[in-house]
Amino acid sequence: MSAGSEKSYYWAGFRMGMPFLLVVIPFGMLFGVVATEAGFTSFQTMAFSSVVFAGASQFAALQLMVEDAPILIVIVTALAVNLRMAMYSASLAVWLGEAPLWKRALIAYVNVDQSYAVSINRFEDEPHLTLSQRIAFFFGAVSPVCPMWVVATALGIWVGDAIPDWMALDFAVPICFLAIIAPMMRTLAHMLSAVTSIVLALLFAGLPYNLGLLIAALIAMMIGAQIEVWMTRKAGRAAS
Repeated sequence: MSAGSEKSYYWAGFRMGMPFLLVVIPFGMLFGVVATEAGFTSFQTMAFSSVVFAGASQFAALQLMVEDAPILIVIVTALAVNLRMAMYSASLAVWLGEAPLWKRALIAYVNVDQSYAVSINRFEDEPHLTLSQRIAFFFGAVSPVCPMWVVATALGIWVGDAIPDWMALDFAVPICFLAIIAPMMRTLAHMLSAVTSIVLALLFAGLPYNLGLLIAALIAMMIGAQIEVWMTRKAGRAAS
């Protein structure tokens, strides 16, 4: 495959990732504002966004730390919120697992909801792509998103209280996940997992330290996995 082909897939991924800046920028700015208001230094806030590199779990951990939750609860909650990344990795391994170790390590570091969503959809729609084309597309998708997350956090620290209330940066959080999740609701397992997590999260909303979110996520994943097993067996019986 020619280098030009790789370049074209890189820019195709880049174009797919660009629209997410509409939510990544306010999302990152919101974290910068909230973290500094919670007492984090600029260095700590930037390190949080650069090392953890996961908005949802960062907000979950930050809220618990502000509430003086036990450190174990903070860690378990952050890991539970980010547990979807393990599922993303398992899904991407089918398409990118033969990449060199250093590339797989870099992919694991920069893999976020947005890059996974656009990449897995492209890989499933075009299964004939070569490994180099897939890698190029993936890195194209993360190129506008990942650096801007860190930049947006810095902007939130810098601007801080100067952001007017009417801008309501917190709108970016639900919109970001709706934009990612909606196109991925392709199977019965996906939809039932989503509905289960929503219902249980509401039912358990009163539990302390966001434990309701943790319980809802675990139960929803188990239900989704069981439905996938059931559907696979059913398809196998139908084929035989």
